[in-house]
Amino acid sequence: MNEGILIIGAGGVGRVVTHKAVQNLDAFKKITLASRTLSKCEQIQKEVGGKIDIAKVNADSVDELTELVGRVKPFMVLNIALPYQDLTIMEACLRTGVHYLDTANYEHPDTAKFEYKLQWAYDEKYKQKEIMALLGSGFDPGVTNVFCAYAQKHYFDEIHYIDILDCNAGDHGYPFATNFNPEINLREVSAKGRYWEDGKWIETEPLAIKQVWDYPQIGPKDSYLMYHEEMESLVKHIKGLKRIRFFMTFGESYLTHMRCLENVGMLRIDEIEVDGCKVVPLHVLKALLPDPATLGERTKGKTNIGIVAEGIKEGKKRKIYIYNVCDHQEAYKETGAQAVSYTTGVPAMIGAKLMVEGVYKGKGVYNVEELDPDPFMDELNKQGLPWHIKEL
Repeated sequence: MNEGILIIGAGGVGRVVTHKAVQNLDAFKKITLASRTLSKCEQIQKEVGGKIDIAKVNADSVDELTELVGRVKPFMVLNIALPYQDLTIMEACLRTGVHYLDTANYEHPDTAKFEYKLQWAYDEKYKQKEIMALLGSGFDPGVTNVFCAYAQKHYFDEIHYIDILDCNAGDHGYPFATNFNPEINLREVSAKGRYWEDGKWIETEPLAIKQVWDYPQIGPKDSYLMYHEEMESLVKHIKGLKRIRFFMTFGESYLTHMRCLENVGMLRIDEIEVDGCKVVPLHVLKALLPDPATLGERTKGKTNIGIVAEGIKEGKKRKIYIYNVCDHQEAYKETGAQAVSYTTGVPAMIGAKLMVEGVYKGKGVYNVEELDPDPFMDELNKQGLPWHIKEL
């Protein structure tokens, strides 16, 4: 029988997943970490006392991935690489008959667009192969989906309104930097906003809708409406839903820098020619900005991510707030990564742990809110992401 896990991706989130998996070695038995950059794997291997195997792989190549998965023979693959690589890794898992998990849905390399459609299309193929794919087992998507499922199971007969609220109040001391991959981050933030209401998607100009939310342990923060991928699956799986929105906090300095860079064309994802060389402006900007994986040591403050759900229970109106607060410095002390990586990496490990232990099992492609939320919520409290719930 295949055992152990293969983690693909050795950035900030990959570091957290590996550290947390080693803390749960009884469940995983064997851990292999692979990346295009072997030196990153070697560094993490050293940090965890040599308790993992490492390998080099190009996650853009289905053949290379298939060869690696076939050689390692894991129970499952954890895709902690880039969203552009979801389909190649899913295909390699299909060819080798190995279970799959990721933290973010597929993003088109040449278009600022992410969607589940192409991953959901694997459902029948995975069923035929008798393997399982768990999509979006990060924080948002991921834990926010689990919060919604938990609210639906225990607190509501129908949920009518959901607001997902994501606040990062961390300070890294740089004039401008992104807390995860700059390419993904800047494409996401500069895209048009979108929310779902009364059965249809409504599009807004980027960051055009703002509310101030008082985040526990942090305080009031400007929060801007954005499109975020977990809404795409939640509208399918939450009963009675009338509206769902996603809000994220940004400081004025971040927004000013981003708008200036956008105005001069630095967020473009098409090629331009400079002195006879073809370059993509956003790739140049990514090379100039601080590597998010290096921000951990200098980032102070907290994150607060959660959901506000409003609906009906036994004929009466009800409104609740479920959230987690994570401290950047505490996350760094434990795993060598800041809280943005920590809050994504821990749930990825939890999803894998529940699959390896047989708590989550199935054939086909699943989003996390389709499964029983209770085991996931229990693990969050055990693994370093305790949650809070209050009536509003």
